[in-house]
Amino acid sequence: MIDYIKGEITELTPASVTLETYGVGYFISISLNTYSNLTGKKSAQLFIYEAIREDAHQLFGFFDKQERELFMLLISVSGIGASTGRMILSSMSTQELANVIASGNSDMLKTVKGIGLKTAQRVIVDLKDKIKVSGIEQVDMFASGHPSGEEAVAALVMLGFTQQASQKVVAKILKDKADSTVEQIIKTALKML
Repeated sequence: MIDYIKGEITELTPASVTLETYGVGYFISISLNTYSNLTGKKSAQLFIYEAIREDAHQLFGFFDKQERELFMLLISVSGIGASTGRMILSSMSTQELANVIASGNSDMLKTVKGIGLKTAQRVIVDLKDKIKVSGIEQVDMFASGHPSGEEAVAALVMLGFTQQASQKVVAKILKDKADSTVEQIIKTALKML
């Protein structure tokens, strides 16, 4: 099995990347999270999952091992194939998805294209315990559900910061000082980002 491929990025799209290594170009399917991490880079190392079937030999690439581990957990669920697993990982960050599964939030999983209520519930039932013992870092979702936190995240995103980074920083600020105003949260977050 291929663990990773390291090489020069010769072509990059939101769904795939071609990495050239020693004159061989590897066509690798990727998630939007991996695409975001690769944008602007000339070379990369991607962790690989090989899907070998009678009619196809596909490579799926991930920016980090946690994303690959979560992908492998997802495709172990009955009814979730590689394409659906990649779609789920494109919809949320690794930490957000781990949090959604660990907290049993099937409504959030249903927002992913192609995932219905039964599939969402099956993912949660099959993976809830595995996520908790897997060591995949879960993001503190304290920022969502806190009115000041949600406003601050929205403001930071409008200022050009990513949703994921903004949520992490705001969650950390609210954990330390829960009664912060929106202005205080944004000022503190700008120093941390």
